[in-house]
Amino acid sequence: MTVRGLIMDPGSNMPVVILENADSTTFLPIWIGVCEANSIALVLEGAAPPRPMTHDLMRDLLETAGCVVDHVFIHSLEDSVFKAWIQIRDARSTTHQVDSRPSDAIAIALRAKVDVLVDPAVLERAVLSEARTEEAVREVLEKLRPEDLGDYEM
Repeated sequence: MTVRGLIMDPGSNMPVVILENADSTTFLPIWIGVCEANSIALVLEGAAPPRPMTHDLMRDLLETAGCVVDHVFIHSLEDSVFKAWIQIRDARSTTHQVDSRPSDAIAIALRAKVDVLVDPAVLERAVLSEARTEEAVREVLEKLRPEDLGDYEM
């Protein structure tokens, strides 16, 4: 899946990262924290911070230790909480799965330029169809007040 973008949920005032399937007909919304949203937005906007941010540091630490990020995998949805891991390969080609929040995994994946994979069972439970996504976006936009616009800066 690819990161389609970030939106702000006016109901919860929380950022939502939208993952899009390759066929562009299914979307997976994941509510995330503000710091993680800012980290993801930096990559999406092609902005280079003057000093490494936390996710840049994590990527650099892995590379310095001779490891590479293979991919990230959103593997389950339990009690409305998505769970993920980052799969890394060390210098001996041994793979390791590191537990992660999806937001951190996505931020790392964007920096490492690797795939974001989602378990099909998770998609079945949480994905929105294109029609449902348009409806959801329309509902969000209808609830927005003019003073809500611009409150969320990246």
